[in-house]
Parts: sequence; C-alpha cells; structure tokens
Amino acid sequence: MRSRTSLLRRLALAIVLVAAVLPSWAHAQVRIPSAALADVAELENVFRVGDQLEQEQRWGEALSHYEKARKEHPGRQELEHRLTVARFHYEVVRRYSDSSFIETVQTIGEQGALDLYGEVLLKIQAHHVQRADWNELLTRGLIAMEVAIAEPSFRAKHRINVRESDSQLLLSEIRQHLESRPVYSRHDARKRVGEVADAFEQRFRIPAAVIIAEFTCAAAASLDDYSAFLTGNQLDDVLSQIEGNFVGLGIELKADDQALRIVSVIPGGPAGEAGIRSGDRIVEVDGQSTRDISTDVAADMLKGIEGSFVNLVLLDRKDDARRMRLARRRVDVPSVDNIELVDKDYGIGYFRLTSFQKTTNRDVDAALWKLHEQGMRSLIVDVRGNPGGLLTASVEVADKFVSQGALVSTRGRSSGEDFDYKAHAVGTWRVPLIVLIDGDSASASEIFAGAIHDHRRGTLVGTRSYGKGSVQGIFPLSLANAGVRLTTAKFYSPSGQAISQRGVSPDVEVKASDQTVVAKPIEELLPVADQHHDAALTASLQIARQQLTQR
Repeated sequence: MRSRTSLLRRLALAIVLVAAVLPSWAHAQVRIPSAALADVAELENVFRVGDQLEQEQRWGEALSHYEKARKEHPGRQELEHRLTVARFHYEVVRRYSDSSFIETVQTIGEQGALDLYGEVLLKIQAHHVQRADWNELLTRGLIAMEVAIAEPSFRAKHRINVRESDSQLLLSEIRQHLESRPVYSRHDARKRVGEVADAFEQRFRIPAAVIIAEFTCAAAASLDDYSAFLTGNQLDDVLSQIEGNFVGLGIELKADDQALRIVSVIPGGPAGEAGIRSGDRIVEVDGQSTRDISTDVAADMLKGIEGSFVNLVLLDRKDDARRMRLARRRVDVPSVDNIELVDKDYGIGYFRLTSFQKTTNRDVDAALWKLHEQGMRSLIVDVRGNPGGLLTASVEVADKFVSQGALVSTRGRSSGEDFDYKAHAVGTWRVPLIVLIDGDSASASEIFAGAIHDHRRGTLVGTRSYGKGSVQGIFPLSLANAGVRLTTAKFYSPSGQAISQRGVSPDVEVKASDQTVVAKPIEELLPVADQHHDAALTASLQIARQQLTQR
C-alpha cells in the first residue's frame, strides 16, 4: 500500500498557502471552521482503518467500511475510488473461489469470451436504467484488470509472474491508446477489449479469455452499486432466494472479527438439527481457519452440492469449541418468522418479515390468520435487517393493509419499465399497524414501509432505512452458465418521493444499541419493558398500547 500524505497535513498546507496570499490586514481573519477540521479528522480515520483492512485483504469488510463512510461523507472522490477498488478485489476473490466461474474461463476460449462480453453489453444497452458510457466501462475494466493482476488468487490460478512495474507500464500504454481512440458503440467496445486482451497475452502470456472475463465482470459492476455479473453458482443462489429455498446448512451469517457469527438458524435445517444456535461462531471450515482466509471465502466454502459434507469448528458464547460434520441439503427459508402475541393482555401481535420472495404473500396470510385466531387487536411488523427481494411481493403485502391508492411507482429508461401499482380494497386488514425499520431495511422493505407511511396507515418506528430505491432484473446469459443483475428502474413512494439515497424516515426514531441482535427469537426479547434487549420493540409496544387505550 503506497504511503499517503496525511489529510490533516494537506489541509494545514492549504491554510498556509491561503494565508500567504491574503493581505496583511486579513491574516487575523483566517478561521477554519471546527466542523471542517472534524470532518477531515473523521476521513483520516476512515482511510486509516481502510488501509488496515486492505493490507489484511479483508475485502468484504473494507467494502462495507467504505460504503458506510460514503453515506456519511458523500461526494468524496477518494472514497469513491477506494470503494471501487475494494469492490473489484472482493469480487475477484469470490470469483476465483467459485468453481462455476473457473470452469467458464477455462473452457470458453477467446472468441467465446468476446461473444459473452458482447452479450453482456447488449443486455446493458437494452435494460439498464441509464444509457451506458462505453468509454467509462472500458476505463473501469482497466481498473479491474489492475486489481486482478495484484490479487494473489488470480495470480496463482493463472501462474502469473509479472512485475508490478511491467504491468503498470502496459496499462498506462493501453490507457493512452484508449483515450486517443474513444468508442461510440458496444461494437467498438468489444473490438477494443479484444485488442487489450491480445496485448496482455502477447506480452505476459495471460490467456486472452481471462482478460476478457475481467472486462465482462467489470462492465456490469461499474454501472451502479447493485448491478453485477453473476457466476453460475451465484445465479443459482439468486434464483433460490427468489423461490425461498437453497442448498446449505440453514444459517444466516455475519463477518465478525475473522470469524463467521451465526445470526440466525433456520428451524429444520442441518444446523438447527445439530444444535447450532444464534451467537455461535464458525472459526474453521474443512480444516482451514477463518483467520487464514477471508470471511467471504469461508462463507463460500460452506456452500456445495446437495448431500455433500462440510467439517466445522464452532465456538459458543462461552468460547467452548466443538467439532461437527454436517450434510448440506435443500432448506426452505420462511419469509415470515417469530409469529407471536407479544402482549396477550392488549392483543398485540408481532412477526418478522425476513425477505420478500415468492412465498411471502402466502406466509403473511398464514401469520395474520394465526394471530387473528389468538385475539390480535394490534400488529407490529418487523422489517429490520430485511434486504428486500421481489417488488411484487412487497406490493402484495402492502396491499393487505392499504385499501386504495398508489403503493409504489417505477420509472425506467424505457416506458416498458414504468409501472404504477395500486391497492385493492378487497381483503384489507384494518388492524392498527406499527412497522419496525432500520438502516438495513432495503429495497422491497422500503416499498412496504413507504406505502404504510405515505398513506398514514401505520406508525414507523426505528431508524432511517437504507435508501436502495432501485429495481433489479436478473438476466441469464445464453453463451455461458452465468447471468447479470441489472438496475432497470427507480422506484418512488406513493407521495412521489424517491427512495434512492434518502430511505424512509421513521415517525418515531429509536436508535438500537450496538448489542441489539435483531434476529433473536421474540421470546428472548421478553420481558417487553426491558429496553436493554430491544428498545425499538419496547417503544412499539408502548405506542400500540396507547393507541388501543385511546380507541
């Protein structure tokens, strides 16, 4: 990692230069606002932490770190650049631990790789919400190539022994060449990438198909934060999430200090049957310590074909270790869980919406009728930590509580992506409603929360949602076992507010402590008056009781 001049030193130098050109009477007037100094100090800390994560090649954590920093310091070019580089590192590490991608690269050949690149560009031209800048996609492809050559997994797989100075020289020559010959169409871009690939193959003996594959992945990833190239395995995972089932152990994971912390365990899955509980940490996968490999690679090692086995070492909350061997199998993932009457005296029901998938409409209906039969008089719907899912599923859930009017609108580059979704009066539940949201409530969760908020149908409690106001389409590719996820439209709440970068604001803000685990079973959150467990849930119960008392 090259050394960086301290931002504070650069700011101090700028202050000296400004003072030098001011007239003598103005020297005493120079004041740097304390807020500006604080902002610079915060950024200095962001880059210091980022440097450490990058040096340790913890790219998933670096990516999350820079994404969070960008929200707090928007418009910073250095942050944007670091975010791009971290994302490319993260993706190349994932791809080169993915057997489906490696098989594609090894078998497709140069002409097949160029055809695949052309197919991806065609999908981008036809479906992405914004018109593509082909020159920008080529520039990002060069950054991706620079990242790949520096990445150990990439170098090892292709037996690359190239000095950094030599690769940088070739990249500089290619940049100058591309700048002197701008491209005006996807056909031009395809031709240029073929030329770049040939140059790398001739000088460094890196197969042309390998180079083209990096440009192909970069083309999708460069469009926005949510568009991406999907390997065959990743495409299968996405489709499984939409269907509500997947092959695995039945656990939800989170990176935690070079281990994989188990956030939740799906009942009936291999992990649940083996006695694994939320809060346990996986520290070894098939003999490899999670300290020696990235958490992203470790998480990918847990995946596999149905019926295959994985060996784990886990630490429980007391740091007691245990070894186990689990068989991977297909697990049905409920989109609704923790269905409870959390206050039987007042009849306050609760359930958590974990995602929006094909089964969500049915799952929510079942939860509502179960709570109704138990005497539900008020309802709390928890979408904290819900990353989204199917737009249509979120519309179906919102339609259960809103009797009329718009629920969400989508607007794309073409009129074919413009839709207005409206509520239907039939089957509307009139029960008083509270919706729990937080900074990890995204996409379809925000559609649901925005509809409830704008129609004043319920009270939103928690913290501002993530702000992912866009719709993605999944497009399988015909020339390889792969696909692309592309942003096809932006969505807007019933009042016409754009969700992107803004999120949905709660009516009652309650900031949870860092110790709150949203995925806890609801019975572990009781007694409900204990704010140390879940302050937002406690506040929601207080609001619900007050509403019922006033009726």
